Amino acid sequence: MSILLNILWIIFGGFFVFMGYIAGGLALCLTIIGIPWGIQCFKLAILALFPFGSEVTSRYRQSAPTGGINILLNIIWLIFGGIWVVFSHLFWGIALCVTIIGIPFGLQHFKLMKLAFTPFGRDIVDY
Repeated sequence: MSILLNILWIIFGGFFVFMGYIAGGLALCLTIIGIPWGIQCFKLAILALFPFGSEVTSRYRQSAPTGGINILLNIIWLIFGGIWVVFSHLFWGIALCVTIIGIPFGLQHFKLMKLAFTPFGRDIVDY
């Protein structure tokens, strides 16, 4: 079922979301300073292409605690544009959840919003 929903997602706009994240990631990777945020854009692009059948989880390991740096990088992400990505997914999530047919797609925008709010320290896992 997730394959069919992913195909419908790609046809009805998911491809453009994917391409936007790829373009943003490439632009950020042009500078040395922007590479960490460009990599996070690529992570968002992967989830934007195939959101059904994937889940966003928090990455926390006792052996490598990087919470402090992740918090700092997430704050910089939000200040310099990430908040607009969050608002965009929030808008589309609410707009799509108005109709019954759009609810599954709106829920995927909420999943993307969750990752766009704090991309550092999160992983995408398939279920």
